[in-house]
Amino acid sequence: MLMLLNWRTSTGLPLPPSANNSAQCASLFRDLLLSVTEVLKSEDLCSSLIKSNEMPMRSSETVRACSPASTQNSGCGMLSNSSSNSSFSENECVMNIMRDLAFYHTAIETYLKSPLHRPETEIPLLSPTLGILRDLRKNCSSMETGEHNSSEDAPGRWGNASYVNRQKMCKMMRGFHVRAVTINRAVGYISSGDHRK
Repeated sequence: MLMLLNWRTSTGLPLPPSANNSAQCASLFRDLLLSVTEVLKSEDLCSSLIKSNEMPMRSSETVRACSPASTQNSGCGMLSNSSSNSSFSENECVMNIMRDLAFYHTAIETYLKSPLHRPETEIPLLSPTLGILRDLRKNCSSMETGEHNSSEDAPGRWGNASYVNRQKMCKMMRGFHVRAVTINRAVGYISSGDHRK
């Protein structure tokens, strides 16, 4: 029994964030979702560009890592995967969220440096989302490994054609909106503490 108790205390989990920091981060994640929603509502970026429901997204690692343990073993093909663990890992979930934030931060940042159709509208439209991503990465990561700072598969996809770039950005933002919903649900689940019971 004593050995189990000692093992449990030596697993190296990050310290739980303070209540203030946790509330600030939850608010920032909510702001991120609202910001991405506003970008998609705007006529400045996506107006008359997308003819399909295509939403290219980053890998589904975050969805798998942040699914509650009870859904990982369910029969739902979208949520379960035979290679998934049977228990929820907060560290893995947070690490994947931070990777997603790094990916989208780099994508938006590099897009704003590419040739833009209407820089006077696109820069002010995307800058708030970029700022929220920056704040989330700076203030809300409890990981000390530094992995969340990587942009391992950040898109170097922006070419010289502003129309094509805008199409890709609009599609990416649609995928990001879905991911932001997933991230907000995961943050809510982590904040609830249900996975620790």
